[in-house]
Amino acid sequence: MKTMIDLDDEALELAAKELGTTTKKETVNAALEFVASRRRRIEQLLDDPYAFGVGPDITNPDIMRAARR
Repeated sequence: MKTMIDLDDEALELAAKELGTTTKKETVNAALEFVASRRRRIEQLLDDPYAFGVGPDITNPDIMRAARR
């Protein structure tokens, strides 16, 4: 889809350097994909109760009592 927007030239230049892109279109699309990918990873972590290295034994009181010793 074509959309006309005003871009911050300095931010665009810095983003292009960071992303290794050469055109405005490529830079904007790469930046959007970067943010969208990051958001997908965050949502996957939030949807997975064991994603932060906490296993199912966290809900077992006997195991947790022993772990505190």
